Amino acid sequence: MEIRIGLVEDEKNLNDIIKSYLEKENYKVFAFNSAESVSEVIEEDMHIWILDIMLPGKSGFELMDELKQIDPKLPIILISARDQDFDKILGLEKGAEDYIAKPFSPKELVLRVKKIIDRCYKSEDTGIIAGYKIDFNTHKVYDQEALLDLSSREYKLLVLMYNNIGRPFTRDEILNNIWERDYFGSDRVVDDLMRRLRKKMPRLQVETIYRYGYRMEDK
Repeated sequence: MEIRIGLVEDEKNLNDIIKSYLEKENYKVFAFNSAESVSEVIEEDMHIWILDIMLPGKSGFELMDELKQIDPKLPIILISARDQDFDKILGLEKGAEDYIAKPFSPKELVLRVKKIIDRCYKSEDTGIIAGYKIDFNTHKVYDQEALLDLSSREYKLLVLMYNNIGRPFTRDEILNNIWERDYFGSDRVVDDLMRRLRKKMPRLQVETIYRYGYRMEDK
């Protein structure tokens, strides 16, 4: 399932940082710098919203009220530069799932987002693709009852492609998702990784896109 996140933060640098961290977790992020700019997508299907309280014009509280009118169960995280009990209590009373005060670690925010998504949209613990079973709890993959010997990066590549069936990935995108910032060198390591995964899981339907990257299908 593709998780769609709405982000409203008027500080451009912080907006960009939060968006980047969330996208590294393969979330689809729709970022805005004001409540008014959300109007075109306010009724679209978002799984969670992250709202700054102190926005220019309409406040985060006001935007949250509008979102809750559309979907009372929609999870919302409020962020604010004012570390005040009043804001936190008011936000939680209005139905926010969580509240975080600035300054905060983007990693902490990502963890809070993950916990809320797991709680509100808990998916199956396993996935099936081409007859292989992926156990997301243990990070193990089985061919019927036989445990496959996948490296951590082979597993991460499999899950990345599985969670984005039909979406083409460039080699650079795969590098950024699998190696993150720990690798400097040729993107051909992606081809080597995909070759090893295909050898261990030959029934996977992975298309090589010439001079671009790869796409997994579920046929």
